[in-house]
Amino acid sequence: MASVSAVRRFPVVADLTLVTAGAMTANVAGYLLQLLAGRWLGVSGYSEFASLLAVQLLCAVPALALQNVVARELVRGASVAALRGLQWRCAVIVAVVVAVLVPVVTSALNVGVAACAAALGAAPALVLLSGEQGVLQGGRRFRALGVVLGAAGILRVAPALVVLAVGGGAALALCAAALGIAVAAVFARFVAGSPPARTRAGTDEDEVVQAIGVLPVLRAAQVQAALMALSSTDLIVVRMVLDDADASRYALGTIAAKIAFWLPQAVGVVLYPRMAQPTHSARAIRSALAVLSGIGIVAVICAAIAAPLAPLLAGQDYAPIQGLLWLFALHGAILAVLQGAMLSAIAVDRTALAALTWLGLAVEVTLMVSFARSIPALITTVASVAAVTTLVVAVIVLRTADRDNTVHNLEPERLP
Repeated sequence: MASVSAVRRFPVVADLTLVTAGAMTANVAGYLLQLLAGRWLGVSGYSEFASLLAVQLLCAVPALALQNVVARELVRGASVAALRGLQWRCAVIVAVVVAVLVPVVTSALNVGVAACAAALGAAPALVLLSGEQGVLQGGRRFRALGVVLGAAGILRVAPALVVLAVGGGAALALCAAALGIAVAAVFARFVAGSPPARTRAGTDEDEVVQAIGVLPVLRAAQVQAALMALSSTDLIVVRMVLDDADASRYALGTIAAKIAFWLPQAVGVVLYPRMAQPTHSARAIRSALAVLSGIGIVAVICAAIAAPLAPLLAGQDYAPIQGLLWLFALHGAILAVLQGAMLSAIAVDRTALAALTWLGLAVEVTLMVSFARSIPALITTVASVAAVTTLVVAVIVLRTADRDNTVHNLEPERLP
């Protein structure tokens, strides 16, 4: 029995390793772009570039939502052709929204029109790229997905770095990055290919095509938006309640939170297709939350052990937060578990649970603004609110999955 279990676990471990490698390649490439851009553009030019990269990150919300919906519907039996039609509809909608937002963002951030158009103009290609990643994810082709994730990160960053290296400004670098994303989308389409169409048992393929609309993507998008807001709003609030020095120290501490948050992302990616299957959903959700919790514990311990290195790497000005790095890592680890729980909600199309995340965000901001006036108070507040929100969401998700599994198992008995 032990050998059988080991054999069954091995493919999952291999899938996690491959997806993690691809995602880490993309993340390292992204960090390298920001680091070198800060050096080559200088203090005066980097602010525009960094702010537009942040806006571009917000544009990833509908793309991530589309990837989750495509993967879920493919598991349920939708045809790849129908899902690619959904991709193009979403890309067109995003393109229209981008055209409207360019002048607004240009004015709000006081940046160049060309640079803003380049940053936002990448959004439709990002949607198509994520859609193909959803095809690979839903088809459980994780080796190919890992390759696409890594290649997309390199194709996005390499052209921008070349432009910056030869003296190009933010606008040209962002144009190069957008072109790289478009090339990555084409590459992803090539890798995904054209798998044979699948349909649900007893369901006509045309009915499946008609059942796939943009609305599920919008519902999933608000889940992604809630998670993004809960994981980043504290950085905005601290600038309101702390002086510049402490705000910078807090921002450095969030690096530990980001590492703990992004490190186990492959867990949700690999187990998501199983979450979308009624017969496997409950077990997959429990496995995901357990693995995410375990990785989070390891991340917190590592942060506590490595804390003395922080002043050596960032300077003695950051020594006051050395003893708090484990708490920052705990915050990121908790958010990773919350993301796993919310992914399971998207997998079973019960995205109303995102309301609890929005509520948690409102409570967090209220407490931070009203009571927290120091770094320890702020990080304790956000970690505590995240923990309560995650616990409530996880309990509801697990109970719902267990109930759905019970109902699904009883269905054959109800047939005449």
